Amino acid sequence: MLVTDFLTALALAVAIEGMLYALFPEGMKRMMLRAIEASPQVLRVAGLAAAVAGVALVAVMRNAAFSP
Repeated sequence: MLVTDFLTALALAVAIEGMLYALFPEGMKRMMLRAIEASPQVLRVAGLAAAVAGVALVAVMRNAAFSP
């Protein structure tokens, strides 16, 4: 079940990213340019914050789904 959940989450992330590129190609290009200009430390902190927020959101959603 854990592997299936991980693959489902990965597929959803790819689908969402694909939609962003399809709907906002110029905005995504601007975002990439800003990411290139950012320092590795800023990208590392932003990535870590996003990962922690994502894991926390999944934990909250799973607990909410199984609570009466």
